[in-house]
Amino acid sequence: MRRAAFWQGYRDCAPFIAVVVPFSMLFGVVARDAGLDILQVMAMSVLVIAGASQFTALALLQEQAPVFVALAAALAVNLRMALYSAALVPHVGHAPLGTRALMAYLMVDQAYAVAVKTYEDQPRMSRDDKVAYYFGVMALICPFWYGCTLLGAVIGEAIPPQLSLDFAAPVCFIAITAPLLRSLPHILAAAVSVLCAILFAGFPSGLGLIAAAIVAMLVGAQAELALRRRNLRSAP
Repeated sequence: MRRAAFWQGYRDCAPFIAVVVPFSMLFGVVARDAGLDILQVMAMSVLVIAGASQFTALALLQEQAPVFVALAAALAVNLRMALYSAALVPHVGHAPLGTRALMAYLMVDQAYAVAVKTYEDQPRMSRDDKVAYYFGVMALICPFWYGCTLLGAVIGEAIPPQLSLDFAAPVCFIAITAPLLRSLPHILAAAVSVLCAILFAGFPSGLGLIAAAIVAMLVGAQAELALRRRNLRSAP
């Protein structure tokens, strides 16, 4: 059964490759344009394996922001991974420490979105099958992420301007986020994050992104608490 679960995850994540390919190529192109050599581009992509954080840190460093600000902004963008991990604990928290460490390294938005939806839709899936399914998801994404980052770094300067890859990032996050906006707190947090990102765009050194993330998390958490209190009061 574990082999079947692995290949199910592999197949279920296939549609995201249409976005992972241009997104990773875009990072390779932008990183080379920012002055990084191929080794630095690949080291960043392999060690971080988080596109949004990589773009955030790269953009801030290009603007001559202090290194600690770039790191703080990248960390703020990646704080959602802690929430993803907490949500996955009931499903894969039984795995050995080494396995969980590898799963944490491989954690990306697509892996979480596909895995958690499948776990919720198939509550009878065994715990071992859930782990195998997760690795199946990432077995497809990782090679494309690494390989297309390298491809973008190598041929980036040869890509004509009319073949812009800028659409990849927004399309990726829309595809991932939209199906997960299932409750009022989720929708409020998403709306507030967009609004605050626009309002705080003038903050120096990319601090507006950090501020927008913090405000959105606070609003989402408060909305969740308010909703739970209302449900408790209305319960018989």
